Amino acid sequence: MVTPDDGRIRVLRIIARLNIGGPAIHATLLHERLDPARFASTLITGTEEAGEGNYLALHGRSARIEVMPDLGREIRPLRDVATLRRLAARMRELRPHVVHTHTAKAGAVGRAAALLAGVPVIVHTFHGHVLRGYFSPAKTAVYRAIERGLARRTDRLLTVTPRVRDELLALGVGQPSQYTPVPLGFDLAPLLGAEAKRGELRAELRLGEAPLVGIVARLVPIKAHEVFLAAAVRVRATHPDVRFLIVGDGELRSALEQRVATLGLGDAVRFLGWRADLDRLYADLDVVVLTSRNEGSPVALIEAMAAGVPVVSTDVGGVADVVRHGDTGWLAPMDDDAAIAAHVVTVLGDRAAARAMGQRGRAAVAATYDAGRLVRDIETLYGDLLRARSATRTL
Repeated sequence: MVTPDDGRIRVLRIIARLNIGGPAIHATLLHERLDPARFASTLITGTEEAGEGNYLALHGRSARIEVMPDLGREIRPLRDVATLRRLAARMRELRPHVVHTHTAKAGAVGRAAALLAGVPVIVHTFHGHVLRGYFSPAKTAVYRAIERGLARRTDRLLTVTPRVRDELLALGVGQPSQYTPVPLGFDLAPLLGAEAKRGELRAELRLGEAPLVGIVARLVPIKAHEVFLAAAVRVRATHPDVRFLIVGDGELRSALEQRVATLGLGDAVRFLGWRADLDRLYADLDVVVLTSRNEGSPVALIEAMAAGVPVVSTDVGGVADVVRHGDTGWLAPMDDDAAIAAHVVTVLGDRAAARAMGQRGRAAVAATYDAGRLVRDIETLYGDLLRARSATRTL
């Protein structure tokens, strides 16, 4: 099959899977919204693991995508080599001007395929990284070596926050001149108007006027929900009427449900699974907490701040690029459940100050994380990189 040359920039976007979270939002938004008069976009993805949830299915959206099932998260060497070959063959058919990869595995397999296929411009977005806190030291060392090697052959490395860039540079991945921080972009309008939905979730869950503290995150080790539950015990010591909502799903759900029972929190904690009605969710939360041990750009915090909800988070990864401690939210050291609890109690203890903090957070994210701004940034980036490539060839 020959791809017609209609004068548009052909972009092939590759992501390991469209599980619920920031990378899926980012990749599908760009795929759907690049100016169709200037860009011809193709999105290739793998499949999700059990319990991860599919972003498109949850939100009732459809995107024109191609699926290569073995592109998913798990490392399977023989299948990964076959996927690399399939990707390279597909690139020779599509003849993309730009290959843009998202997430670690897609970044490795996709960039290797792009090199084999002779793609003019290769871009990779780090939505965070797995080079600290995810794997054993030996496996982490291997992944760092792979990322360092791939970075040398990548035209532009994007990060969702400056701090993620700085962490990667400290790990020896790429050169400063290769990096461009590009904040995430979202359809913020429903969240900016979330106050209109206040009371709906409380009525659904029959929670009355009890203070609500929530965490919105995949139920996986890196999110450290056990720290959230330990903080919940401390908060309940002074505020016994508080209820805690755990939004999300994943491999640790059964273990976390057992932990809730062991801690005596059974009457105070509700597991809600994944929710598509985020405006209703955030409208009724008094505090949103994140206890991650590593984080790229914290989607749940951005969403909560857009809805005017005070946030409390561990100070990891790119969180401090989103949350200004004491101004638009509160930050605590990693794994410090006492500090998390103290900040939650502070928010619950002064509602006027909490509302003011929420309003400052809303103003901060509304000015930075708009979807239109993200699309414009990426369109400009692709054009600049292709012009630079063309100029290099004519020298």
